[in-house]
Amino acid sequence: MIRSRKITAAAAVVLVFCMMGSVLLLRKLDQVRTGATLEEVLYVSSPKLLRRFSLGYDGLLADIYWTRAVQYFGGKQHIDYRGRYELLWPLLNITTQLDPRLIPAYAYGQTFLSAKPPEGAGTPDKAIELVGYGIRNNPDDWHLYYDLGFIYYDQKDYHGASDAFLRGSKVPNAHPFLKILAAQTAEHGGDLQTARMLWSATYQTSRDKNIRANAAAHLRAVQVDEEVPQLERLIDAYLQRMGHSPNSFFEMIRAGFLRGIPVDPLGNPYQLTTDGHVLLSDPDSVPFAQKGLPLGYVAPAHPKVLPSD
Repeated sequence: MIRSRKITAAAAVVLVFCMMGSVLLLRKLDQVRTGATLEEVLYVSSPKLLRRFSLGYDGLLADIYWTRAVQYFGGKQHIDYRGRYELLWPLLNITTQLDPRLIPAYAYGQTFLSAKPPEGAGTPDKAIELVGYGIRNNPDDWHLYYDLGFIYYDQKDYHGASDAFLRGSKVPNAHPFLKILAAQTAEHGGDLQTARMLWSATYQTSRDKNIRANAAAHLRAVQVDEEVPQLERLIDAYLQRMGHSPNSFFEMIRAGFLRGIPVDPLGNPYQLTTDGHVLLSDPDSVPFAQKGLPLGYVAPAHPKVLPSD
């Protein structure tokens, strides 16, 4: 009986301390909501410690830290801080650690972090870390892969961008355009093998005539981007053996370097310049090609894409 009373008394003491802690925490949260300084917001900077102190209010704390992050970023936009956003990452990190499923914190937070100063923090590595954490905790949200892909794209990491878009395209109910973005960035980054695989898959699986026509046009461009460097290497080999550049493809045929006049995917013969470069005879007919373009060529605003079969 006495032991039972001791246990009850101990439990009551613990309950009282918990209630006191809850009151103090809620008062602290109210200070944050009503305009406390950032130093007060980050009085406890450890997400794990905050979670322990939250007494089940993780979501509430996350919402408050997210609101404060937005206020902090907005304040920097209107006051001359010379592009300094030292507390932006800690605020976003705490927010998402407290509530890993708070999608807006990833969607907008990555923009705040990756934008160049003074518009943002200029820390794309932190943006990648933030969205990567979001993907690990929300693997079925294709929007996060989309955001990650464009962070890499802005950094000219086309392989990383293509990989992010491709992973996102495999998420259930993902937008079909992710496959196209994956193929485009692979092609732009010079990964022609991956680009061909993705454009071929797009062409074979899509029922939309416009998408199929676009995929076919990109496949022709990939072929040109492979063939032109190959031909120019043969021209270099001819120069090394014969001691002079060929004046025409006919000379290369007679010397055994070619079996016939090389043509582009549409059957138009390539052109050989006097300085050993290979050009498309009609570059407008092969939009998206990056090789074989005449010096100073400007692509039309609306590329000519042939109808698909």
